[in-house]
Amino acid sequence: MKKFLCAGTAVFALTAGLGHAQDLAGEQVTVFGPWLGPDQETVEKVLAGFAAKTGADVRYVGSDSFEQQIMVDAEAGSAPNVAVFPQPGLASDMAARGFLTPLKDGTDAWVRDNYAAGQSWVDLGTYAGADGSDSLYGFFYKVDVKSLVWYSPENFEDAGYDIPSTMEELKALSDQIVADGGTPWCIGLGSGGATGWPATDWVEDMMLRTQSPADYDAWVSNEMKFDDPKVIAAIEEFGAFARNDDYVAGGAGAVASTDFRDSPKGLFASPPQCYMHRQASFIPAFFPEGTEVGADADFFYFPAYADKDLGAPVLGAGTLWAITNESAGAHALVEYLKTPEAHEAWMALGGFLTPHKGVDRAKFSDEPTAKMNDILLGATTFRFDASDLMPGGVGAGSFWTGMVDYAGGKDAGEVASAIQQSWDGLK
Repeated sequence: MKKFLCAGTAVFALTAGLGHAQDLAGEQVTVFGPWLGPDQETVEKVLAGFAAKTGADVRYVGSDSFEQQIMVDAEAGSAPNVAVFPQPGLASDMAARGFLTPLKDGTDAWVRDNYAAGQSWVDLGTYAGADGSDSLYGFFYKVDVKSLVWYSPENFEDAGYDIPSTMEELKALSDQIVADGGTPWCIGLGSGGATGWPATDWVEDMMLRTQSPADYDAWVSNEMKFDDPKVIAAIEEFGAFARNDDYVAGGAGAVASTDFRDSPKGLFASPPQCYMHRQASFIPAFFPEGTEVGADADFFYFPAYADKDLGAPVLGAGTLWAITNESAGAHALVEYLKTPEAHEAWMALGGFLTPHKGVDRAKFSDEPTAKMNDILLGATTFRFDASDLMPGGVGAGSFWTGMVDYAGGKDAGEVASAIQQSWDGLK
């Protein structure tokens, strides 16, 4: 590993929160992750809490080349004690090569009992090791939510619209807005070299709302082919919104060429250019300056179908912590991440969501974040962004371009077959 920055040391203190008292005075615990800048400062504050509980010398370093560097370090035998993976795929690959240590027995049961949609988090952190047997390697800490619809409360109030609680109601609301002379949606797929990715999130959300979690997993692994009728149907569910001229600001032809950063601005035009925008939790960064979330803009859960009995699925992402150089301190750090205190420390600093059911909601930095976390806690199923789990040539390639082609008018089956052919070409 490269040079580590000290997150802080402190005198050992007894704590029931770690499950058992452990004096780690003098033991160095190294952590490597993707966070730099303000996020690095935040994670160092969280790790300082662990140092204060145990006396460990905790050192964190971040890198914007985490994915490449962690593999180099593992192969060189110089891996940190704990690595923070932005997505499960790389962790799974490293587990298969014997570079990760399974978490302690009972951790899977703890996650099932203490995380909302707990089995989902166990599944996302369980991989085959070098011997082919499955173990829990990844502990999720810090999560993002994508299944959100943004809107202007003032616009809804002026028009007399209610927040829909089912997909059927959402479609009925879209029709009502059109009947009233408005445009329900702003959708933009433009993102430079990554143009198309916003549509993949739509399709992933639609897969979770029309098919079982097992089908979603089979699609991600390509056990279910990309041109399976179930996947094509999910693409067409996206098309019911994005390819309807009446539904989209600027008409369906503007979807592919509108930059995703500009697309939500129609919510704030006068009169409104649109009433709703489906996007992840980060999108307020691109709202007009001075927009206050919770007042000028708000959000609701992108709802599930009432008639499909698939619960309340949530699409998102998150970071998983895994042991890449086993030590007592590494296992103790994972134990610390189970405590409400570890979650509440970052909650209070902002920009943090957690499926931990034991945290104090009042510790969130603001009410909109607490409300967003309520959506996460209400999830019956959580699934990771599928495109991030697929091979790069598909998830960050043909899936993106295929969605642009589809938004431009190509047949869903044709597009899905082309994506599958690109996947086959990688094998």
